[in-house]
Amino acid sequence: MDMEDHDLPDLDPVVVDIKPSAVKSSGADGASEKQQKRKRRDTQSSAMVLDATEEEKTSSKKRPRWEGETDVRKIPVPANRYTPLKNAWPQLVQPVVEHLKLQMRFNLKTRNVEIRPSPETADIGALQKGADLIKAYVLGFDVDDAMALIRLDDLFLESFEVTDVKPLKGDHLGRAIGRLAGKGGRTKFTIENVTKTRIVLADKNIHILGSFQNIQIARTAICNLILGSPPSKVYGTMRAIAARSTQRM
Repeated sequence: MDMEDHDLPDLDPVVVDIKPSAVKSSGADGASEKQQKRKRRDTQSSAMVLDATEEEKTSSKKRPRWEGETDVRKIPVPANRYTPLKNAWPQLVQPVVEHLKLQMRFNLKTRNVEIRPSPETADIGALQKGADLIKAYVLGFDVDDAMALIRLDDLFLESFEVTDVKPLKGDHLGRAIGRLAGKGGRTKFTIENVTKTRIVLADKNIHILGSFQNIQIARTAICNLILGSPPSKVYGTMRAIAARSTQRM
């Protein structure tokens, strides 16, 4: 049979619904969508800001009393000074609290001595004096020597290492520290008596307590000993410099 003898049936028209969401908006519709997106972003950012402020409020409420806006000095305490600090704590608290009118405590978690001013603190430099007192005792000075930092205004602390003067290692470093101490500590005591300072030898660390001019004389003598000068020569030059300084005064 040929295809020409039979007619094809008529097809019904199909209606296609076009939803407005499928059509891209242009002109004013596009601008309105952008405005809506901006409003959403603004509302999200404002909500985030509100959440942040609420978190700050809650965190400020949870903060301990010592971590506020006041100035707090923190002095770290090494492990080998815990027991001496515990034994000398009443002697250290009395001048800091009664004389300087400061507040002091030992934080067991951070292992720091924390000092802050109280409402009764009148002297501006009291906080620095209290911190210097505790720092001097932690470094190894006696309580009486550290107390001089509160009584006198022209006392200072200076610290340096043997390796800062000369890079020594092993036995050479040990011999240099031995020359500084001397037999039975005689060399260290002689330098202290001539220069009117106090010296602490802690391994390769050297701490000097005294006035600025006396610290300079003691530091020069210690550096000469580290570099290898004989003690007799160091004593002679040190006494000559100390005599000149006393004559000038």
